[in-house]
Formats: sequence, structure tokens, C-alpha cells
Amino acid sequence: MAQKRTDEFLRELLIKAGNDSVNVLLRDPEKYRVQIIYTKINRDKNNKPSFKNYYFNHDPDLYFNPASTVKLPLAFMALEKLNTLRKKGIDKHTPVVFDSSQAGQTSLYTDATSATGLPSVAHFIKRALLISENDPYNRLYQLVGQQEINRSLQSKGYKDSRIVRQFMGFTTEQNRHSNPVRFLNEDGSTRYSQPPLYNTDSIDFSQVIKLGKAHYDSRDTLVQGPFDFTEHNKLPLEDLQQLLQSVMFPASVPKKQRFNLTKDDYNFLYRYLSQYPSETSYPKYDTSLFYDSYVKFFFRDKTHRMPEHVRVFNKVGWSYGFLTDVSYVADFENQVEYMLTATVYVNSDDVLNDGKYDYDTVGYPFLFHLGQIIYQHELKRERKFKPNLSAFQVQYEKRDEHDTRPALSEVDN
Repeated sequence: MAQKRTDEFLRELLIKAGNDSVNVLLRDPEKYRVQIIYTKINRDKNNKPSFKNYYFNHDPDLYFNPASTVKLPLAFMALEKLNTLRKKGIDKHTPVVFDSSQAGQTSLYTDATSATGLPSVAHFIKRALLISENDPYNRLYQLVGQQEINRSLQSKGYKDSRIVRQFMGFTTEQNRHSNPVRFLNEDGSTRYSQPPLYNTDSIDFSQVIKLGKAHYDSRDTLVQGPFDFTEHNKLPLEDLQQLLQSVMFPASVPKKQRFNLTKDDYNFLYRYLSQYPSETSYPKYDTSLFYDSYVKFFFRDKTHRMPEHVRVFNKVGWSYGFLTDVSYVADFENQVEYMLTATVYVNSDDVLNDGKYDYDTVGYPFLFHLGQIIYQHELKRERKFKPNLSAFQVQYEKRDEHDTRPALSEVDN
């Protein structure tokens, strides 16, 4: 069994800040299943970064539902897979369509939110990262396939992680199957065809994971008894932090842990991990609902605005009362950088799948104030060498103010 770890430095830093929204949860970390990893980054004279993690209540065996954070490694794996198809003339912008071959599967031939009207891996990743849409994740999962997803996690050292579920209400067996996939030429003919995939590997579901006193089942019936997460996705917090670090700072992790990505892939990911919906024309999101800090939990306050000189490269997830954020923060004006990763469970009635969680009253305030404590600490922290952050200064898109198309307000995320 793994040992829980709390570093006194981080505990003191958080508690001494004196914020009630934070301290109430820190005093009862078991109830709220709080886990925090603060990653301090220092540079040497050659701008080479070194990393030191500080932990609060970190426990690899303390389950949290990763929700949409699984979209992060799926984006990396999809780009990695496309790089094996380059000789066939395929890249992330190549139109791709999905047929169906199993009960419950859905086909996909168009995408009205893209500039071309056609789906592509690039557009799936944009939608999955910008406001965390679900169907693009399902399509990336179908492209890579359950077997390749989990073999990749294992080979890169994420032994306790698994991604075995699409967001489609499928059974464990149905999730082993993936749709047939076709990449298209400009005239609509098929450039490359991938047959339906099936995962023949065994999956380790030996750790029983049950939470809550009651739950609603798939038929919306109240069941007195805990909700079973045993066969759900699993992504321990430090694995999540390492996944993001491996793409933001590939040279900082062992070679086997890196994804096979091109320089253009990295630049593409840096853009959409940090770009705002208000900067994006395709998809054109309703920015009154999908505001700049919508998926930036550590900066998500009531103003909904982000500091002009700060960019957060991150992925969040929310479901079943769990809120999670894994982030790399860069303040270009003050030359400050750090990583912060946290998860919290806010479900005071202990009933799961009822749609009633304490996100607004407890969860979001906790993550915002946690984020601000660390950010303020970093602003004051002395550094021997200021970081050169130019690698992360991205050319962002700019939404056309004369675009009269209706904005998207209803999405599945």
C-alpha cells in the first residue's frame, strides 16, 4: 500500500494564508478527499528547469474520478498515433470520419463547428481542451483504441492508470470496441482506413472502489448503497501531473515517458491548452457561458476574467462531485512559472449521480483560493535565475468581431 504524504512546507504555506474556503477542507482532508501537488520550478543559468514536488494528503490509492482530465493524455496519444501515419499523407488536419460496427456506436461524417464542416483530429483536440467537450474525447478514444491507450500508459510508466471508458454510457465490454475510422482525400474518397479495433488485453479491476451512501443508477432509480467505480477510468494525481510535465517540458522526463510529437504538435498543444473561448472562431462558443476562466479553476473567480499577463496550460475535470485541475502557470510579465495539480470531492449529501454537488459553494472557491495562495507565493519567491518563458509565448487566434454566426451555448461537456 502506498503511503500518504504531506509536506510540512506546503501545509504551513496553505494554512498560514488564513483562507476559510481552503482551511475548512484542509482540516478534514478525508471527507473532501483533497490531494494537492505543488511543483516548484527553478532554472539554472542556461534556463534548464528543475522540478520539486510538494504534497498535501497525496495518496495514489485514494481514488478520485478523473472525469475529463483523461482528455489530456488522449490528445497526446492521438497526435502520437498520427505521426505513425505521416507516410500515408495524414496529419492532424486531415478530414476523418467514423462509421459504426457495433450496437450503440454512432457514426460521424460532418462537424458544423469546424471551418471546413468536416471532423479532424486537430478540431477534436481544440474542442476537448477549450471547454472540455465530450464527443471529441470519444472520437480520440475510438481512433487510438482502448488497447493502444492502455499499453501506452503502461509503457510510459503509468502503471496505476487506466482509460477504459468512453463518455457514452457503454458497458465494460462495449468500451473494448472502437468504431471503424476513415481519413479522407480532398475529393471525399478514402485515403486511409482503420478497421474496428478490439482490446483483447486483460484489465486489472482487482481494486474494488465504492463511494457514497446511495446513488442513482442508469435507469435514474435511487439505489441505497455506494456507487461502484471499480471499472471506471483511473488516473492518479501524480500521473496526471507527470503527463502534463512530459509535454510542457519533454526533456525533463525519461525518454520512455515522452510522447512522439513534432515541434508543430507541441506548439499546437500549447495553444489550445491555454487559449480562451473568446479568442476562438471555430468553434464559436457563447462567451457569456464559456468565459475565459471557465476551465481555469485556479483562476476562476466571480469576475470570470484572467490576468492579462498570465496563461494557464491545463486540463480540468468535473463529475460525481469531484473537481480536478492539472496546470502549468506562466506569468510572462513577472517571469514566474510553476505547476499546481489538485483534486477535491464535494458531495455533502453523499448521494452520487444525482446532479447535486457542492461545486459552486465549496469546490470552486476552494480551488480558486488554493490557486491564488500558490500564485501569490510564487510572485514573492526569490529566484536565482529568472526563467525565459518564450517557448510558451503562443500566437493565439483572434475572433472576428464581424462574425454574425450564432454562438454555441449548448454542448455536452
